[in-house]
Amino acid sequence: MASQDFNDLLAFVAVARERSFTKAAAELGVVQSTLSHTIKRLESQMGLRLLTRTTRSVGLTEAGERLLQSVAPRVEEIERDIDALMSLRDKPSGTIRITLSEHALEKTVWPKLAPVLKQYPDIKVEFSLHSAFRNIVEDGFDAGIRLGESVEKDMIAVRIGPDWRLVAIASPAYLKEHPRPKHPQDLLKHICIKRRAAAGGHYVWEFAKNGPDLRVRVEGQLTFNDSRAMIDAAVKGFGIAYVPEDMVTRHVRSGELVIVLDDWSPAFDGYYIYYPTSRQNSAAFKVIVDALRHHDAHRKRS
Repeated sequence: MASQDFNDLLAFVAVARERSFTKAAAELGVVQSTLSHTIKRLESQMGLRLLTRTTRSVGLTEAGERLLQSVAPRVEEIERDIDALMSLRDKPSGTIRITLSEHALEKTVWPKLAPVLKQYPDIKVEFSLHSAFRNIVEDGFDAGIRLGESVEKDMIAVRIGPDWRLVAIASPAYLKEHPRPKHPQDLLKHICIKRRAAAGGHYVWEFAKNGPDLRVRVEGQLTFNDSRAMIDAAVKGFGIAYVPEDMVTRHVRSGELVIVLDDWSPAFDGYYIYYPTSRQNSAAFKVIVDALRHHDAHRKRS
């Protein structure tokens, strides 16, 4: 059917529903004379009289009644389908890919997103766990999550968590056999549990207290690239580990571990989600960012 014929049928349905050219014209947004001409053209093309007109009312002929019963349900179905499609414009849906560290996922991201995602089943999130930095544009990620000091300067960055710090911890049994360190340089005389950095080398422990940062390259028997393994080794007395404080709160409270050099452990700028400007127009992405936002604190890098 030609588009003009379909439009004529829509015009007929509007008049038949309203039983009025005046009301139907207002509904369709056309002048009454144009609507009247449209109905006459449809009747001419079909060779049938569809409407009966008087000065006060509009009625349906038998042919008009049958046409209305045939066409109206289909028009209503199309209107419902179009309404459903239009709702997709603002309905959060789609897949969001995020690169982040295991610590960021466990302590900041997942606790905030888990309850929100249950409300939006059409949003799919893919987490890619990497301790190394990734080029989110080249690698096809929608966003990255890193400490604020590490965020790329040409990205929009939104704070998603509070400041946190790394702390040196050891078991009471280890400290019973080794003198408690009072200065970061004392670690050179201790057995330390090392961390393998993403770039391949060993992570250098960083401390600060009333002055410039102090970096200590520790030595020890064990090296891991996972904080949980480091904590377990520390609990078993294999040495001093340097791990996120929020991962050992329970161990310190129970007495399994003791924090050493507490006043030398500086706070880091908390986690931020960062992304290119082009991502902020997605409804699904907006849900993710709003769910993660930390006390509405944000900043834009330029």
